[in-house]
Amino acid sequence: MKRLDRTKFAQLARKGILLDGALGTELAKAGMPAGCCPEEWCLAHPEKFCAIQRNYCQAGSTLIYAPTFGCNRCKLAEFHLQDETPRMAEELVRISRKNVPSDVWIFGDIAPTGRFVEPYGDVSFEEAEQVYFESASAMVRGGADGFAIETMMDLQEARAAFLGTRRAAPDLPILVTMTFEASGRSLTGCSPLAALTVFQSLGADAFGCNCSTGPAEMREIIRQLFPFARIPLVAKPNAGLPKYLDGKTVFPMDAESFAREASGLREAGASLVGGCCGTTPEHLSALHRSLAKIPLPAQPSSPCGALVCSPSDVRELSLKAPFAIIGERINPTGKKALQAELRAGRLEMVREFALQQQEAGAALLDVNMGLSGICEAEMMAAALRKIVPAVHLPLCIDTTDPQAAEAALRLYPGRALFNSISAEKHRVEKILPIVAKYHAMPILLPVTDKGIPKTVEERIAVVQRLLSLVAEYGYSNQDVCVDPLIMTVSADANAAKLSLGLVQWCAGQGIATVCGLSNVSFGLPARRAINQTFLGMAAGCGLSAAIANPLFPEIMESAAAVNALTGKDVRQAEWIARNADVASVAQAAAPQQLSPEEQLRRLVLQGNSEAILPAVDALLQKGVAPMEIIDKWLIPAITEVGQKYEKKEFFLPQLMSSAEAMQKATAYLEPKLAASRSDSKKTKVVFATVRGDIHDIGKNIVIVMLRNYGFEVLDLGKDVPPETIIDAAVKNDAHIIALSALMTTTMHSMKETVELARARKLNFTFLVGGAVVDQEFAEEIGAIYTPDPMATVRACESASANL
Repeated sequence: MKRLDRTKFAQLARKGILLDGALGTELAKAGMPAGCCPEEWCLAHPEKFCAIQRNYCQAGSTLIYAPTFGCNRCKLAEFHLQDETPRMAEELVRISRKNVPSDVWIFGDIAPTGRFVEPYGDVSFEEAEQVYFESASAMVRGGADGFAIETMMDLQEARAAFLGTRRAAPDLPILVTMTFEASGRSLTGCSPLAALTVFQSLGADAFGCNCSTGPAEMREIIRQLFPFARIPLVAKPNAGLPKYLDGKTVFPMDAESFAREASGLREAGASLVGGCCGTTPEHLSALHRSLAKIPLPAQPSSPCGALVCSPSDVRELSLKAPFAIIGERINPTGKKALQAELRAGRLEMVREFALQQQEAGAALLDVNMGLSGICEAEMMAAALRKIVPAVHLPLCIDTTDPQAAEAALRLYPGRALFNSISAEKHRVEKILPIVAKYHAMPILLPVTDKGIPKTVEERIAVVQRLLSLVAEYGYSNQDVCVDPLIMTVSADANAAKLSLGLVQWCAGQGIATVCGLSNVSFGLPARRAINQTFLGMAAGCGLSAAIANPLFPEIMESAAAVNALTGKDVRQAEWIARNADVASVAQAAAPQQLSPEEQLRRLVLQGNSEAILPAVDALLQKGVAPMEIIDKWLIPAITEVGQKYEKKEFFLPQLMSSAEAMQKATAYLEPKLAASRSDSKKTKVVFATVRGDIHDIGKNIVIVMLRNYGFEVLDLGKDVPPETIIDAAVKNDAHIIALSALMTTTMHSMKETVELARARKLNFTFLVGGAVVDQEFAEEIGAIYTPDPMATVRACESASANL
């Protein structure tokens, strides 16, 4: 059989592909014990997983995942098997390929490492990419027909997995699926549309979601993505949400009800449909029969390509989208204080500029690290590590240096705007391939090696040449922006008219435009008035966005007025809200000097670990007692963070950053506290991931939050037997036991732990949480359900108050 390639895969996907169903729950039925290494067990019992694969083939599945879900160096290290990664990955794929019929495809299964990748965690992006490259390379040697990167919760780790896999298999299809919670976002706050934007730009062959939800909830995600999708969509739902009945984890949907609900995924736009946890060959057989009756919906004739995004926010840059102000302040040109900071290797001002511009209403942030005397590539990467966790806005990478472009676009966990690609040989040959590699959205600049064209016609000719060049890399006219090259009118009276002419031509071609606004007024007095007036004129000609200072209220007002006047502000809602109280708007725009107390609160909310100790020192110098700083300022600040997290105004990265800042401040104050401080410690909490479960990301996050609230937490780690948990609680005089489980096969360990305490007649408050746990299960075993870190804090506070 001819090996599958990306073109063949696309052809098959257009007709619809039935994926397989669950493997983990089926292996458990086949005798795999909880807590073992699944990949090692599969190699020891190949007949077990081979039988499951053949059953899926008989059910109608034509694309089967190899049992390599945890076959990466980081996960296998938990079983001291990290050095066996290549051998195990290759062998599991080879066995799978020989096991199934020749007309069934075997995809290498790529899954999370269990660790967070920078800028959110301690694993470097390069290290993560290499981990996945190693695994994927071995799977290629084993004969994989393609790859499924699945169950990803963090967009940045998913990007590392994709780039590592693509490096190992440049010609094989790769599909990517992420796990989205009931909120509609991933654990780290990534939205489905942001993830689709990233992966279809990077060149994934299909994108979608798996696990976490049942088919009805997943159908809504697919429906939202379909109008924007230029690649096939994937859906692999669970057989409903798990329940714990009679000592076993069960999934409520039988084969027929699952097939009935999951067939709606095809109607919503999913080309590749299968099953995840709890689904069986019977579920897939019923689904196969249902899908045969349902045609794929017609693909949108012109899905929007003009999308840029951060992990959480997506912004459309097109003629029909609202006018956008791109914050210009993160640029050392003309800023001596920022230049001094960068040369000293400090980035606090960069972070502050980012936050200020976001608060002022910018739609994107331009990031430029061009400065003599520094390594621009290193500084650009460092700046992104500082900016990305702090703000939710998409970024515009602004550089003429190829190394800086590569460093930024590789690290950035989103789809960036790129400023800019000119017709100069250096940029076309050195920078354009890098921009295209990550499919950032380029700003095309009508400049050649001969300089700046003098007429509108000459500029149009250069733009047309650039459009042809980027088309060779897969860009359409609707997936780029053009910079009309605003020059100062003080040097050339026709400069504004010339630029407006190019804006009008681009608008007529359906091409978005973006300009550097402040250039037009250079050398003139009253520059703000010139800038504001020109912005209105250019917007009237079709300008889509401007790189400007959002801290100037008149610029933001002009942009809002443009949207109101052009119908892009529906029912003028933004304009009315902005101007409901003119006095308060003006007051908010005015710079304010924050008190030391308010500055400390703000730093906790921002998660600013670098600046928090000077803020604490400022309060100590005022004579504020250490205990008062904690109780009056730090605790309320982290409580506000928790409230924002619960309202989905903050997501996991912000929660973690704030918790780290809080922890740094309290650790600094701890030696300064009076001896009585130890008496005010709240109830002790014993925390563990239960026996058979090796996942601890969620547990570790919750522990940080509990300690920030003053609880003394004993972390027992993962895969902990009930006896060890109960003994530790008794020995340490703890009153609360918190249990975590991520796997459906280990939920019973929670019940065993609770029952052991009852058998010994011990009275503990039990808290349970994890992706597979719900309120019904918690009530059944006599525990309190805590779905997230703040819910755990609240439950511990309540239990502590009742002692």
